[in-house]
Amino acid sequence: MKKLKFGIPKGSLQKATVNLFEKSGWKINVNERSYFPDVNDDDMECTICRAQEMSRYVENGTIDAGLTGKDWIEENESDVIIVDDLIYSKVSQNPARWVLAVPADSDIRRVEDLQGKKIATELVNFTKRYFRSKDIDVKVEFSWGATEAKVVSGLADAIVEVTETGSTIRAHGLKIISELMESNTQLIANRDAYKDPWKKSKIEQIVLLLKGALRAENMAGLKMNLPLKHMEAVMDILPSLNAPTVAGLYNSNWVSVEVIVDVRVVRDLIPQLIKAGAEGIIEYPLNKVI
Repeated sequence: MKKLKFGIPKGSLQKATVNLFEKSGWKINVNERSYFPDVNDDDMECTICRAQEMSRYVENGTIDAGLTGKDWIEENESDVIIVDDLIYSKVSQNPARWVLAVPADSDIRRVEDLQGKKIATELVNFTKRYFRSKDIDVKVEFSWGATEAKVVSGLADAIVEVTETGSTIRAHGLKIISELMESNTQLIANRDAYKDPWKKSKIEQIVLLLKGALRAENMAGLKMNLPLKHMEAVMDILPSLNAPTVAGLYNSNWVSVEVIVDVRVVRDLIPQLIKAGAEGIIEYPLNKVI
């Protein structure tokens, strides 16, 4: 029996990934003592591994497909298929950015000023390629963590570090002089696995439902009743993914209206609907919008 071997990223993305899969229809039961969680799909096997290593395992075929960051694909120079980009809206409202930072009081203001200097980062290969492309000679050293402290303690002249808002960088007394890369979560596949029609179909099914679940995170359903005489007034203020669904109520001059809207407009929209004549308004969450 064929199975798709799918990689779940360990670390900051793990919980969000498991939650997203559950909304998409796959229940993944993670045991802290095992790297092989159970999943309620006989066609799948799940493996948990670090996002930094995911693209290597997908490239060599240990895993057929998985989720990781664009940054680690670039770092590993992995020859994989990028099936789709996924935005984890509940993990962060800001994309991850790899930035070049130096002490706030440093005379270094441009990338070119780092000629002959030492840079600490976890993203070693990418950083080396970046500076080679600009013909700037620097020494790049791997940092196991607490990278910001390397500059403060004088162990490096600059760092290449990941940030969302830059607040942590500034809190350590550093300034950003350049942004090197913006990263997001990507679903990747092994090239040979993606040539297999069955595995490709399974991967595309996962992508379809994951994206549907992600889209639903920012949307809600609204149902309401209203007299026919107020129909036009309500239609004028209703935003909608498509045209609202309208159904007549039994033996009356009332109708039921159902619509899908952006969750950010609901708090302002409901008072407007009431003023326009709507009654019995119900808001409900969505698991998927395909």
